[in-house]
Amino acid sequence: MKDQSLWYLENIDVTGIFCPQKLGTHNKSEHTQKNFKKGDYIYMPEQSSDKIYFLNDGRVKIGSYGDNGKEITKAILNKGEVFGELSMIGEDKRRDFAYAMEDCQACVLTTEEMKSMMREHNGLSLFFMKKMGNRVLEMESRLESLVFKDSRSRIVEYLVDLVKKSGQRVGYEWVVRKFITHQEIANLTATSRQTVTTVLNELRTDNLLTFNRKRLLVRDLDLLAAEIA
Repeated sequence: MKDQSLWYLENIDVTGIFCPQKLGTHNKSEHTQKNFKKGDYIYMPEQSSDKIYFLNDGRVKIGSYGDNGKEITKAILNKGEVFGELSMIGEDKRRDFAYAMEDCQACVLTTEEMKSMMREHNGLSLFFMKKMGNRVLEMESRLESLVFKDSRSRIVEYLVDLVKKSGQRVGYEWVVRKFITHQEIANLTATSRQTVTTVLNELRTDNLLTFNRKRLLVRDLDLLAAEIA
């Protein structure tokens, strides 16, 4: 399967560009590596949008709150991904929050530093164009799923996409480590935690997958995909 991470794009070593200190070069000492504890909010809505983050380690949830105060999960990001990038296209204040789901380390750059780096590395413009384009396509896909598919299909579709993006093949099976909670799946699929639990248990009874708090094991990805109505 093609690597879906953002570590490399068009032969650009993104890690080396964003985090030169991590690789032992010190000519860009203004780039800061920062640690966040599990449960920390990296930023909140209405805060100044002037920084971009490259995730070295850990997982970060990007979300917002509805008018009724209900949390809406927009994305769960893993090692090697970038967030806070809307500051590059004119966002003045944050509309979303970024939350550390576990202990995290990120390289933090100001918008001006990033713009300067883009002038030095032409490929970075392509990097951000592809990244933002992928985010838009993902949101459009989720919207279409919400409108045209039932709750069960949305949950199964999310599991299939999760395996394709983050899974590791082991023989005929697929493993996703650091499986997220049922509530997080519900937030991502606009369903309830009870519905997610019911669907997962049904799929486990049908021997299509098994799971615990640490991992998801899919027995046959094609058969699981066939469950999408």
